[in-house]
Amino acid sequence: MKNRIFLVLALAFILKVSAQETVILPNQDKRVITTGVPFLLIAPDARAAGMGDIGVATSVDAFSQQWNSAKYVFSEAKSGIGVSYTPYLSKLVNDIFLGNVTYFNRLDEKSAFAVSLKYFSLGDIEFVADEFASPLIQRPNELTLDASYALRLSDQFGMSVAMRYLRSDLRLTGVDGDISAASTFGVDISGYYQGEEQAYSDFNGRWRAGFAIQNIGPTFKYDDAGQENFQPTNLRLGGGFDFIFDDYNKVSVTAEVTKLLVPTPPVLGFIDNDGDGNQDSDEPTIIVEGKDPDVSFLSGMFQSFGDAPDGFSEELKEFTWALGAEYLYQDSFAFRAGYFNESEDKGARKFLALGAGFKANVVNIDLSYLFSASQVQSPLENTLRFSLTFNIGEGEYYEY
Repeated sequence: MKNRIFLVLALAFILKVSAQETVILPNQDKRVITTGVPFLLIAPDARAAGMGDIGVATSVDAFSQQWNSAKYVFSEAKSGIGVSYTPYLSKLVNDIFLGNVTYFNRLDEKSAFAVSLKYFSLGDIEFVADEFASPLIQRPNELTLDASYALRLSDQFGMSVAMRYLRSDLRLTGVDGDISAASTFGVDISGYYQGEEQAYSDFNGRWRAGFAIQNIGPTFKYDDAGQENFQPTNLRLGGGFDFIFDDYNKVSVTAEVTKLLVPTPPVLGFIDNDGDGNQDSDEPTIIVEGKDPDVSFLSGMFQSFGDAPDGFSEELKEFTWALGAEYLYQDSFAFRAGYFNESEDKGARKFLALGAGFKANVVNIDLSYLFSASQVQSPLENTLRFSLTFNIGEGEYYEY
């Protein structure tokens, strides 16, 4: 009798365990990494945009603050001011844009500093309580204030540290009870190498290389009850070569790879206790594959190199790459082209870019245009971007 009772209990236990299957929640085949303040990843200047959103290893210009501020110690101009304007979602609206103003100053042979303001406007949003009420106009916006200091450590290599204050004012008066803006801070660490000009068989040439770890900073909330958001911390690595054919013609080719240093979303599921295939209130969500993304920003940076649920193959998909080229004639006219690629499972950003630049006295005018090469339409598709650069004391430092 005891043996029969034991067999019945054992059978019931086996049936219960078999019913407790792990069920994967749907729509997790593409684990796109999302962050707060994504506007920080938009190329703010037309020169970089015209070469496929690259800038960590290109030659120095006024907008180097946005890519690699260590380049400023290689500037031939004493100082400069850059102003840029990028329309956003221009096919739908005409008042969403990204603006940028940057000022740099080369203090001496070995040091330089720069400050910049980046402003992203989400346009006018109109609220009307009823047909008799006057409309309430709101303009959500985000901005950053940056300051950097660069130091030349050798004839060919320099490093820089940049501090950033970030403010995100997306709350709407009359909708959100607490309308104070979210704010936080970030740090960039970058380095730049520019080799000596060397003679080859039919041309002279010069190597360039750079790295930058950008937006290192704590997580933040858009509202008191919301979730913690990672900043778009990213690692940029790049290299390039200048083909110097003569005093009038130069072609520069540059390649760059970028990776977000933010945890990858894990595969989520639940233990289906009753075997009905539906998640009930007593069946909490669990991590089936991957790692817990609820970590500090520093832990998240290191975790991001090995937390993809599909292993190394998925980690490789989290790298974006870009190729860009620039033809420069007599330092007066430039033609640019580039290609940017991102895995379809991680955002599917793929586009071709073209750009041009003109110089008139101390003013440089740069333009760029983007053609999407992905089924996912880019918000910047068919958008013309503008940049102006005013170089002061050009030729005061001779580098080559």
